[in-house]
Amino acid sequence: MDSSLQAASEARKARLLALKQRKEGGGDGPLIKSRNFDPESRTIKKRAVLSEDVEMEDTVENNVSGLAENIIAEDEERRAQELDVFNIAPKRPNWDLKREMDKKLAKLQRRTQESIHTLIRQRLAAQKGDSDDIAGAMRAQEKAQNADDDDEDE
Repeated sequence: MDSSLQAASEARKARLLALKQRKEGGGDGPLIKSRNFDPESRTIKKRAVLSEDVEMEDTVENNVSGLAENIIAEDEERRAQELDVFNIAPKRPNWDLKREMDKKLAKLQRRTQESIHTLIRQRLAAQKGDSDDIAGAMRAQEKAQNADDDDEDE
């Protein structure tokens, strides 16, 4: 096992050394890339000068030549148009208020129904003759609620 680790270590060192030599140019001197250098004549290549009368068709300048003027003209047309109030105003101006109030209204609706039921019970109790005053009606309501609770428990 010790020999396999040693062999792997030697192989890795050899690969690293080869990579380092390749990066430095292999030891034969610096590697000359012939991008601007002509290796046959051993001189620097001169750029081909484009003549001024030759126009390139696919340039950014040609693509955007009239773009600025078009944008300015469209902007002036928009400003010249009359401001339409119907385009600004929302179709349903208070939809967000209704959305927020729905939860609160649900609670109030439930409480309103309970209050209506209470008033109806009080009036019915007063009509039965338990008492003409409010205290008697309240006692009659409490009796009715106790009777309802007893019915629910059974």
